[in-house]
Amino acid sequence: MTTQTLIRDRYPSRLRDTAEMLERTEPVVWGSASDGPLSQEQLDAFDRDGMLQLPGVFSNDEVEAMAAELRRMSAEPAVRSQDACIIEPASEQVRSIFDVPAFSDHIRDVIADERVAGAARQILDSEVYLHQTRINYKPGFGGAGFDWHSDFETWHTEDGMPGMRCLSASILLTDNHSQNGPLMLMPGSQRTFITCVGETPDDNYRSSLRKQETGIPDRTMLELLHKRHGIHTAEGLAGTLLLFDCNTIHGSNGNITPDPRSNVFAVFNSVENTLADPFAAASPRPEFIASRDFTPLR
Repeated sequence: MTTQTLIRDRYPSRLRDTAEMLERTEPVVWGSASDGPLSQEQLDAFDRDGMLQLPGVFSNDEVEAMAAELRRMSAEPAVRSQDACIIEPASEQVRSIFDVPAFSDHIRDVIADERVAGAARQILDSEVYLHQTRINYKPGFGGAGFDWHSDFETWHTEDGMPGMRCLSASILLTDNHSQNGPLMLMPGSQRTFITCVGETPDDNYRSSLRKQETGIPDRTMLELLHKRHGIHTAEGLAGTLLLFDCNTIHGSNGNITPDPRSNVFAVFNSVENTLADPFAAASPRPEFIASRDFTPLR
């Protein structure tokens, strides 16, 4: 008997010919103000919106130190040759680097900082491990966009994440403004799960990391969520920390301006929500995308 047989699929997706809206069955915020760095007001905002934007969390010197690591990694042939390094098909520029701690002790220490990991532990009310880390580069004159999606839909169907006790943290390393493709989110959408249509292709990650085509929500469903919740554009200065729930619908436009947009991205999953077998894929994605080392982050 595998662990999968013991876990009920609460959010079935990619299994039917029509899309559905399913109500979330678990909390958004699990902890309280006494558990970490966030105030009750901030926790209430995260619970309501499925996101929280905190300006000025990191100083200019801290941002520059992280940016220097990004420049180093994107230029190193030994990094660019790894499967964890995703290259833009048209420009041959780096789009993302996954499994960042494998290439940078400094970035790992930043992710483990109480300002980031402590907030994740507080919201999830548990110890956490790193499900995924990556650096997103969106260079000027050609950084591609990301279509609307729920991260949890992919992490559930392709990685085997049972529930929504998981969140993402994005540290802005460049100023994000309306023109250079900032992240857009639908505040409040975290309470509704949109099932997706179409079976998961074998080794879907090889193409989806460059351009996602499977796991994209139905446009009619997106229109309904948009009417219900609207769109928040996450503009902010470098050093801003953006936290958002694993099921918050988000996406971004391409960047045709001269201004690059880059960020450090970390996914914190509760140690009480560890991965089982994929719910709608033939095999799990590689470790550099979906870690199966559930050791609590220290």
